[in-house]
Amino acid sequence: MTLYLPRTDTSQIAERIASERHSIGGGAMNMVLTLIIVTNEADHYDAVHAATEAGREHPSRVLALIRRDPDSEPALDAEIRQPGTAGPGEAILLRLYGPLGDHPDAVVTPLLVPDAPVVAWWPGQGPQDPGDDPIGRLAQRRITDALYAPDPIADLRERIRHYRPGDTDLTWTRITPLRSLLASAMDRPCGWVSSAEVSAERNYPSAELLAAWLSDQLEVPVQRTESAGPGLTDVRLVADSGDIRITRPDGRLATLSRPGQPDQTVALARRRTPETLAEELRRLDPDVVYANAARHIGRLVDGTEVPV
Repeated sequence: MTLYLPRTDTSQIAERIASERHSIGGGAMNMVLTLIIVTNEADHYDAVHAATEAGREHPSRVLALIRRDPDSEPALDAEIRQPGTAGPGEAILLRLYGPLGDHPDAVVTPLLVPDAPVVAWWPGQGPQDPGDDPIGRLAQRRITDALYAPDPIADLRERIRHYRPGDTDLTWTRITPLRSLLASAMDRPCGWVSSAEVSAERNYPSAELLAAWLSDQLEVPVQRTESAGPGLTDVRLVADSGDIRITRPDGRLATLSRPGQPDQTVALARRRTPETLAEELRRLDPDVVYANAARHIGRLVDGTEVPV
């Protein structure tokens, strides 16, 4: 069931949520966190859908902030989707009109789940400094996605300059299976790795992070080359015993090649947003491995020191 509250305020929304919860005999105690989505009218459907899928693993109160008509009179419209409609959690869509959109923190604060962590997510182009954003200051974790910026790699690098513990980016989460496969491939003795190469489509930020992670972990130079895509297509480690290589030309199946071993075909499909979002919601502490990769990029680009 979905409830519509046009031209309302946060006290009326909170009262209505409490009333509906009471009528079905439940409370907010089964919500493990509050997920705040900062989005727009064009993108909110996909973002809320992804949060709903992720919410099957992490029951959450989802607050979707949608900025509308910044030059109009201040007003607030609410749409409340009850548990069952929005998975095991609940979703509240808040459309902010006029100057109200400049103070989103004042709108969401009364609607946060009591004593539960807060995660902020910008599914489109996020702020350069999420930790200093009005919504980011409320959150323990701040999730951005450089892939959807006009210049993804420049956007990622600029955000790294402003990194604070708790920041992360879905361009990092997309390469988790590939990083795991590389780590498992290195379990067998292969000798000294002297260099590496990462190939991906042009301006693909996940490749930038993968190259930084490899360089940081192996302490070797990593060359970035451009391919036709889709996404990351080839990773090669140059080792004493021969090259270790993962190729994925179609974005779905990868071939792992190791010296003295038969080639292995591995399912390595490009990850959907609900999968990556669910992974990020599993941890509410700072991601130190991401921080190390970000630090490495910062040092390579302009000497920026990234706090862990």
